[in-house]
Amino acid sequence: MSRLAVYLFALVVAFSIQNASGQEWYKERIEQLNAQKAEITEQEKEALKSEVSYINERLEDGEITTAEANTLKEEAAKKRALNIENRIAIIDNKIALLDRNEGAVLQNENEFTIRDEDDGISITLGDGEPWTIFKSRNRPLKYDRRTNSDFVFAVGLNNALVDGQSLEDSPYKIGGSRFAELGWSWRTRVFKNSNFMRFNYGFSFQFNGLKPKGNQYFEANNGQVSLEEFEFDLKKSKFRMDNLVFPVHLEFGPSKRRETEKTIRYSLRNQFRLGIGGYGGFNLGTRQKLKYNRNGENVKDKLKRGYNTTNFVYGLSAYAGFDGILLYAKYDLNPIFKNADVEQHNISLGLRFDL
Repeated sequence: MSRLAVYLFALVVAFSIQNASGQEWYKERIEQLNAQKAEITEQEKEALKSEVSYINERLEDGEITTAEANTLKEEAAKKRALNIENRIAIIDNKIALLDRNEGAVLQNENEFTIRDEDDGISITLGDGEPWTIFKSRNRPLKYDRRTNSDFVFAVGLNNALVDGQSLEDSPYKIGGSRFAELGWSWRTRVFKNSNFMRFNYGFSFQFNGLKPKGNQYFEANNGQVSLEEFEFDLKKSKFRMDNLVFPVHLEFGPSKRRETEKTIRYSLRNQFRLGIGGYGGFNLGTRQKLKYNRNGENVKDKLKRGYNTTNFVYGLSAYAGFDGILLYAKYDLNPIFKNADVEQHNISLGLRFDL
């Protein structure tokens, strides 16, 4: 069911509940409220355990003294005890109100709200408790989630470093040679109570393109691949290598800690981050596209061959930037062509977007 469909369903349910007789639902509602009291106690106890664990780690690291740790623990215990007392009192009042009026309780101008949260979608009538009408199929909401995931998209300029030559002397067009990358990454916090260092890992499909200068194309002869002059005037000459790689980066940078009664989250929104690492994977295929005019006829050749490219690819990569927009660079340590007389290594520079 789509989110839009669920919202529409929520509207229907809300109006149905508003128009229903109090006697039809209030007893069931009282049972739900009673069940919530036990959940409140467990929730506050788990939150207290997490706070005490954090205080103990600060004590072990020498950030606070034993006396300060004991004081912080006492304050945390008092806070959680008061939270339990106040929240249960609110529920007891709601139960008494429903029971006394047999469910016929006036609401605030028939107001209702729809909430879309991590654990599902709920509606609230007036000042009442939220009614969950759609539960997420994901795992139950975690108090502290150490791993997050992103869709990764990168695009930019591509080229090759040829042994004995500078990038300025590259036989490939600087602006015409491009790369793209699509993948999925997971980001896991290294330390329990600090998000400054993370492991960033996943998988990506890389598409590295090279456009030779002049009227050249790639030709394979006796296991050697080289650039040769084409017999007709080329309108387009493009060489592309498709790879499946598994990047791993060590990521550094600050984050904002957000804590509620239910969750602790670390946000990278508008924060600087730096990632350094590498990747390894496989070449999925190599192809060459040629466009030219032969005897007045426009010809397009798509040649999918091995071209003696390296099967196993690996290299170094790094990125830096703010939020989800990052400057991205990668360099293949493996040569483009196997057993080549002159080694060439693919190099890329562009932008990476973690969405």
